[in-house]
Amino acid sequence: MKPVIICGGYGTKMWPVSRRSKPKHFLPLINGKSLFELNYEALRSKFKPEEIFLQTQEEQAKMAKELVPELDERNFFLEPEMRNHGPATGFTAMEMIKRGMGDEPFMLIQTDLIRTDNELFLKAMDLADEIARREKVYITGGMKPEFIVEGVDYLVKGELIKEVSGVKLYRVADYIDRTEKEKIKSMMGSDNLLLHWNHTAMTGNNLMEMYQKYKPEWFEFLKKMIDGGDVVENYSQMSKGPLEEVTVKAERAGEAVVVEFPFEIWDFGTWESVKKYLVSNNLYQVGQNEINIDSNDNYVRVPREKQVVLIGVEGLVVIDSGDALLVAKGDETGKVGQVVERLKGEGKEELF
Repeated sequence: MKPVIICGGYGTKMWPVSRRSKPKHFLPLINGKSLFELNYEALRSKFKPEEIFLQTQEEQAKMAKELVPELDERNFFLEPEMRNHGPATGFTAMEMIKRGMGDEPFMLIQTDLIRTDNELFLKAMDLADEIARREKVYITGGMKPEFIVEGVDYLVKGELIKEVSGVKLYRVADYIDRTEKEKIKSMMGSDNLLLHWNHTAMTGNNLMEMYQKYKPEWFEFLKKMIDGGDVVENYSQMSKGPLEEVTVKAERAGEAVVVEFPFEIWDFGTWESVKKYLVSNNLYQVGQNEINIDSNDNYVRVPREKQVVLIGVEGLVVIDSGDALLVAKGDETGKVGQVVERLKGEGKEELF
């Protein structure tokens, strides 16, 4: 199994601190460490530096190398531009094949996630590795939902294939799109329902076969790159689109399995998610430069030299980057990405 850490995007929902020059996964968000560093350290408990791969663009590869100098630059998969998860995952398969590892399983490791039990996660990787070598199936991850989660797709478990230390591997019986709200609601509480948490794993050769079958227009350009065609030219011609344009068809055709994660996964998509993680793990402390009067449940991230006073407010997020200030209700921070779009429209490039 080859872990491939993927870094893409700029974390616009975590503006004003997350910028092009320093995306959220490189920010020191947790005990002075970035999500990238924490994910890398988790992998290093099992893998050597030369066994860990990184897929991103050149600019972010340099940032990653600055944070983790031992990264092996020979293991960088450098995308010439951002083309969404569908083309990007095909790019991973293409790179694996070109490097003579087409039959070696890989797993995509998202840097905006933190898994609460690394030992069990590594066992999950072992299970994925085992079946990837044995069967031509799409392998993904899932987690039992405690409540309905908006913006996430769902999977229905089928036959149990194997269990190791509480980590279970199932056939996928069905895929439920996030828009099928009534179906999701009716199945909530069922032992067979899982939140779809990605963690794509396959061999490069098997994934390419799946692209050829379900998305031939992507396969065409990937095959040209494998055969020595210009990467920049061919990659730019791949239409943008989600990986689901391939995987949903596989899941509904009985060509997919899911590893059920028996641990919690934190998704750092907004400032509210950062706040919840820090508070839940007793990692957030009110700063000495902060005065609260009749205020509670606020998250403040400002320079130490700046005095902050909160009076009669609760549930706020206050983020000061020096050149911009964000004040929002915690449960509204998912709208911050709209601010970045506004700034782009106004030509204020220095702010994003």
